[in-house]
Amino acid sequence: MAKLVSTTYGDALFELALEENKLEAMLEEVQAVKKIFNENEELGRLLSHPEVDKEEKIHLIENIFKGRCSDDMTGFLVLVLEKGRQKDLDGIFTYFIHKAKEYQGIGTAFVSSAVPLSEEQKKAVEERLLSLTKYHRFEMNYQVEPELIGGLVLRIEDRVIDSSIRTQLLEMKKSLSKIQLQ
Repeated sequence: MAKLVSTTYGDALFELALEENKLEAMLEEVQAVKKIFNENEELGRLLSHPEVDKEEKIHLIENIFKGRCSDDMTGFLVLVLEKGRQKDLDGIFTYFIHKAKEYQGIGTAFVSSAVPLSEEQKKAVEERLLSLTKYHRFEMNYQVEPELIGGLVLRIEDRVIDSSIRTQLLEMKKSLSKIQLQ
């Protein structure tokens, strides 16, 4: 159910941004508002508290965001509160960010390596990913995992390419364990 709510509201916000030709601005604004909610957990708890009435919650959102965010964003937050869907805001924003980036041809890649990659190596990885995918640009996330021993593990959405030495050794171990000696 939460996924359906996120999709419905996220699609509505996305269509509004496209209709008004403000996708880039809306994406930045959604990321900023999402960050505000993530950094201020008490705000989320207050908006979800059953003893705080809806009008007070709306007044609070308007006081915080009106004049600091676009009228579209403030109106969207008020609408979500009016419908009692404030607990779904994080999911809505996550869905919107993903959909907006997909529309703009921006991919997100997670790269794990045994040792830190040089800038030249990072550039080569990104260029290779761009040549193999539909994306025009990537947001690259690098992580060092010494237990990989060597090689890389790349993750883009639900696709994983694992060329690590650790995985190769595990595969070799499986193959060797299947061999029966006579």
